[in-house]
Amino acid sequence: MYKLITPNAAAASPPLLVIRNLSCAYTSRNFGLFGKTEIKKVLENINLQINSGEIFGLTGASGCGKSTLARCILGLTGCEGEIIFCGEKQETKNKRLRRARLAQMVFQNPGASLNPIKNIGWLLAEPLAMHKICGREERERRVDEMLVRLGLDPSYKNRKPRELSGGQKQRVCIGRALMLEPKLLIADESISALDVSVGAQILNLLRELNKTLGLSILFISHNANAVEYLCDRMAVFQKSDSS
Repeated sequence: MYKLITPNAAAASPPLLVIRNLSCAYTSRNFGLFGKTEIKKVLENINLQINSGEIFGLTGASGCGKSTLARCILGLTGCEGEIIFCGEKQETKNKRLRRARLAQMVFQNPGASLNPIKNIGWLLAEPLAMHKICGREERERRVDEMLVRLGLDPSYKNRKPRELSGGQKQRVCIGRALMLEPKLLIADESISALDVSVGAQILNLLRELNKTLGLSILFISHNANAVEYLCDRMAVFQKSDSS
């Protein structure tokens, strides 16, 4: 097991996300002669606070539970404990759609996150269409606006993912996550598949989005240098003495 070493919460801004005593375990079955069921604890008694408008870093060794914590926040994985967004307690039993407007995630591999047969405009507009937020003309306007914000020309909306570089694909993934205007953006190893220079550009983009939109970001990475460069505060998963 790993324990989470967290800093004191900054008092400059109100809390956006508060996690109290969060625990998560997976059940695995041994298909041998006796078929024993084992429970593996992944997270235990996690306490965390992310404030409005800050970039919060989460780092630690591979397999320590960073991504599992992100999935719990998003409602993709069930857990025990309390998850409080904007002062409102959330269900912790896989309530994904109810939480979609609160938090969105950017994953490690941008190529795997984008449907290869759709153009970029469709991919950016899909979240708006799925949630029936606005009409077609307004969706097109928001797509153009988002592309400019991402540092891409609006003409990119007619391109397919295969026509984009890795860094450009990750920009599109970030934009796609922001189309619903979430309170919190979770970037899970979002630069690990990119080379150093392109990764630095993505970090700078995240910082710019944080400043211009007042966006709160949970930045998850095993790269402690990237976390230190980007984040206002950070927490570290460390090996527990009892594990």
